[in-house]
Amino acid sequence: MKDIRIAAVVCRSPVNQVFKTLRRMAVWVDKARDEGVDILCFPEMNVTGYSIQKEIRKVAEVIPGPITETLMELAAGKDMVLLAGMAENGKKGRIYSSHVVVRRDGEVGVYRKIHIAPPEEGFFSRGNRIPLFEAHGVNFGIQLCYDAHFPELSTAMAVKGADVVFFPHASPRGTSKDKYRSWMRHLPARAFDNGVYVVACNPVGGNGEGLDYPGLALAIGPDGCVMAKRLGKREGLLVVDLKKSALDAVRSHRMRYFLPHRRTTLFRISGALKSHKA
Repeated sequence: MKDIRIAAVVCRSPVNQVFKTLRRMAVWVDKARDEGVDILCFPEMNVTGYSIQKEIRKVAEVIPGPITETLMELAAGKDMVLLAGMAENGKKGRIYSSHVVVRRDGEVGVYRKIHIAPPEEGFFSRGNRIPLFEAHGVNFGIQLCYDAHFPELSTAMAVKGADVVFFPHASPRGTSKDKYRSWMRHLPARAFDNGVYVVACNPVGGNGEGLDYPGLALAIGPDGCVMAKRLGKREGLLVVDLKKSALDAVRSHRMRYFLPHRRTTLFRISGALKSHKA
């Protein structure tokens, strides 16, 4: 890994206001450029807005398509990688909560949400790949909101070589302090157990369909300690420098880097659990 400056965006993500949202994203891109940011991460489904109503099919788009073309235009001429969320129109009528990785050279990568929360079932299909991406000498993975509650996914990304895992959310309700307390129950463990940086962000304000987001952006070091956070009901950027030296300090420590000591032959777990219903 090389030293890198990242930024996580706390912004409004209304449903079905794609063109307006893309214009506002251009403002955040310019602000991040002025800050010398290398990778800029937006919340889950920020472009189309997050929705679990049937109208989501009206704003879902194919990849590549008009949304990614506009994102490529935003990235062009800037030595910056954009991570942006959208509803993706897939094959056979499938809809995915997807996050795209857009580079200035026009290359587009896609992560499709793997773990679908119970309220999302019937609206979104599950992704079936665990891709890693590379930019500016850094390997990174992406997980979306509910994905964060499954520790095996972060471990799989770390084993593949991830230095950073981004966690874009679309998590409503409560205050940013409430959400911070919630995230602190599991996100530090994703960083500490796997020796990776964790960067998470959430929208702020109403989405136009009855959901209200409290905002919040957070960066956690590979030692599991919070590096920086942004709370409150205002839009903004969380800008953080991720250092190779901090990653090396953890991964060279024989007691604090756990990943190489996993006994993988014991963890071939199969079977399924049924949901408990009262």
